[in-house]
Amino acid sequence: MTRRLLLSYLSLAALVLLCLEIPLGFVYSRGERERVVNAAKDEAESVSAYAALSLAAGRAERDLPARVVHCARRIGGKVVIVDASGTALATSHPLDVGMSGRLAARPGIAAALRGTSTVDVRTSTIGGVEYLSVAAPVGQEARPVGAVWLTVPTRTVHERVHHVWLLLALGGAAVLTAVAVLGFAFARWAGRPIRELEQATHDLADGGRFAPVTITKGPPEVRSLAAAFNHTAARLAHLLASQRAFAGEASHQLKTPLAALRLRLENLEPDVAARARGSLTAAVTETDRLARMVEHLLAMARLEEHAAIPATVDLGAVCAERHRTWQPLFAREDVSLVLFAGSVGPVLAVPGAVEQIMDNLLSNALRASPAGSTVTIELRLQAPSRRALRDSRPRWVDLHVTDEGPGMTEEQRARAFDRFWRAPGAPKGGTGLGLALVQRLAHASGGEATLHAAATGGLDVVIRLPSTRPPGEAQGPGGDRPRRPRREAPALPA
Repeated sequence: MTRRLLLSYLSLAALVLLCLEIPLGFVYSRGERERVVNAAKDEAESVSAYAALSLAAGRAERDLPARVVHCARRIGGKVVIVDASGTALATSHPLDVGMSGRLAARPGIAAALRGTSTVDVRTSTIGGVEYLSVAAPVGQEARPVGAVWLTVPTRTVHERVHHVWLLLALGGAAVLTAVAVLGFAFARWAGRPIRELEQATHDLADGGRFAPVTITKGPPEVRSLAAAFNHTAARLAHLLASQRAFAGEASHQLKTPLAALRLRLENLEPDVAARARGSLTAAVTETDRLARMVEHLLAMARLEEHAAIPATVDLGAVCAERHRTWQPLFAREDVSLVLFAGSVGPVLAVPGAVEQIMDNLLSNALRASPAGSTVTIELRLQAPSRRALRDSRPRWVDLHVTDEGPGMTEEQRARAFDRFWRAPGAPKGGTGLGLALVQRLAHASGGEATLHAAATGGLDVVIRLPSTRPPGEAQGPGGDRPRRPRREAPALPA
């Protein structure tokens, strides 16, 4: 806003200056030309009168040479006095051999010798230099006894005209500078309420605490906008606080009674008849499912409440650690867990997001995998082309978790990230929130989550995260191509 206001002020000031200074410059230029011409005319008439007196007194040879030299020095030009036949009587500068015999042929001198009553002003070129020439008759106009020919270089006129334009240009620059300084100060003062409103908007968008902006500054439109912003921001902050409080408090309040309910169900097991054991087991399973749902809701509430900034995470180390943690559970279910860890480098992710993503994906894969199957964890660096090596855009690292379960249809994969949605025939114990949480964590980290059909018939979950490795950094013997991933031996079934 400040730049636009300043530009508008300068544009208006420049337009006014152009409308004033251009006509003024032409008027002053024409005035300077007329002043030089009039000065030359006056000087010619003065020399003509002096020459007439000297000729009448018979002192021409004694007085005229000194007079023409003095006059030429004063005007910065040349002065020549000729008699009625065109012969030079006195000159301020030596004449060329060819010019001395052709003085009477000069248009100005010829007009003066004919007794022209007006002074003849012409622009001629002598020796490659342009001159302003003035000729005046000596003596009575009807019967002149000679003529005065005065020449002034046009360079003098041009210098005066350029001097006028230079003064106007300097004056205009000074005015524009003053307008720029005052306009910048005024623009900053006028835009201060808008900047405060913008800063408050950024603070609110970044998750900061809401602080109402002042509505007593600026024009009425800005004050009205500030009041509307305060009202909207207050309502939004209240709604967000209510939502977070409800999700967080409800999740916390549900954890304790769920734990007590599961404990009571387990204590009932010795007293339940054999035919009712199935119902008790189903109740315990549903209780566990509800507890996991509460945990996921609590994780989502924390994610929405604390908008963490992505940081550098060693994806390979996190995957290796989660592989070691989950391997005994997979071995107990007779499912192999394999890790292909390549040299992919660090990635950007919200602190703790990769661990939660891995836990949710491995939990889903374990429930969907039949005994004797394999779940694969693989890291792939998206190898850029030569053109992308010169690109400043970030590269990506793909985390693949692939199982050999029943998989999903294309329609089911399109809805898999919806909250509380579960695929038909899915194993019991799921909450329908795991993939939704995975997607939110991936988006919060600057990446994305997608589902694909695996070549083995199961599901291939791909988590794409931005890499922090520079595009031109080599990664192995093959230059920028990723090295062959390292395979860790799966654990033997227990």
